Amino acid sequence: MAGRGPAPKDPSKRRRRNATDPETVIVNDGALRGPELPEGVLPGDEEWHPMTVNWWQTWRTSPMAATFLDTDWAFLLDAALMHHTAWTKGKWEFLSEVRMRSAKFGATPEDRARLKLRVDEPTGARQTPAQRPDNVSDINSRRARLTG
Repeated sequence: MAGRGPAPKDPSKRRRRNATDPETVIVNDGALRGPELPEGVLPGDEEWHPMTVNWWQTWRTSPMAATFLDTDWAFLLDAALMHHTAWTKGKWEFLSEVRMRSAKFGATPEDRARLKLRVDEPTGARQTPAQRPDNVSDINSRRARLTG
């Protein structure tokens, strides 16, 4: 499988602290950006696959979309066509190219670390703790049981 190696190490954990490029901070404001999926691109009267529509909407609302230029959206549209083909025709080999194209825009935490992007919540956004399923016990209670 293609890739670019492991994610970069946290600079604060390095022995040598050489000067590095600063991180770009992007605020997750939830705004809808970029164009809608175009009509008339697919052959015949074919509609965009629902998974592709969802994938495209995820990019449009992502914090990284605030930095996208028109050329970036055109590049992602090519990826959307491959995504659509993979889901409608079962050509799953197309998804490796979609993955590589998505990585260029910071799709995963590892991709964002490589691009030196950090996503922050807007100031004043209420931080809610993650909900724990009922069948998961608290680590502190387990630790207390084990240590006595």
